[in-house]
Amino acid sequence: MLNPRLLRVRSALMRQCMAEFLGTLVLILFVLSAAAQVTTSRQTKGQTLSIHLSWAVGVMSATFLTKGISGAHLNPAVSLCFCILGKLRWGQLLPYCLSQLLGAYVAAALVFALYYDAIMDFSGGVLTVYGPNETASIFATYPSQYLTLGNSFLDQVVGAGTLLLCILSLTEKRNTPAPPDLIAPIVAGIVLGIIMSMSANCGAALNPARDLGPRLLTLTAGWGTEVFTCYNYWFWVPIVAPVTGALAGTSLYLFFIEWQLPDEPLEKLPTISTISDSIKQSSTMWEKGDELKATHL
Repeated sequence: MLNPRLLRVRSALMRQCMAEFLGTLVLILFVLSAAAQVTTSRQTKGQTLSIHLSWAVGVMSATFLTKGISGAHLNPAVSLCFCILGKLRWGQLLPYCLSQLLGAYVAAALVFALYYDAIMDFSGGVLTVYGPNETASIFATYPSQYLTLGNSFLDQVVGAGTLLLCILSLTEKRNTPAPPDLIAPIVAGIVLGIIMSMSANCGAALNPARDLGPRLLTLTAGWGTEVFTCYNYWFWVPIVAPVTGALAGTSLYLFFIEWQLPDEPLEKLPTISTISDSIKQSSTMWEKGDELKATHL
């Protein structure tokens, strides 16, 4: 019988990079496959909601898959913020980011192969960025026609900032941490909420690797340099803006939440009652009342 230890990679960093590669691949595979199915079927085999739900399922699946090895960052902006917070060594940042980018590229290549016939039939064999039969937006994000550069940048900043602001508190023991087994579905729910409410303008990339990896695939698979030059070289927005937003969200979290939390060993603050606590107290009182009645009887 084969000993699994013989196949175990000795380098911890290499194991983490392998996990980030595979996790990002799984995430982007869900997202782009849903986009390809909805687009090429002209929304007869799914709608925009299908893509939104696939985002959530992809995030949850990838997080469960890799959290125990690499922390399931799956996003260069998240990795950068974790370095700033001291949760990841700076020497791990570049390997993590390259692994995530490669995972996104390979996922896009798999989706292109999987839906190749459908893409060619939908586009008439002409791979373009513009027009009613464009297919580049299956893979990367592009701005709506009405959107200005400043508004599109703000859109990406707010989306990524909201993501970091919401996920950073999930493991904070001085606050109300999420149960470890529920972190993946909670993060998936957060991403689902952001995608459903902030994707109309330019697709809510949230993740530089999610956009750049598939964009590089379209560059090499037949769409050409237009994927980078279109909309006045807009491609840099979903790379820079999510990082900017993630840093802003992290700063807001630190100033408004983490630095204001009590230091438990030094401060003993009164317990803050919640609705669930009140319900528990009420049920306990009813149980005690029933016990007293039973005793008298």
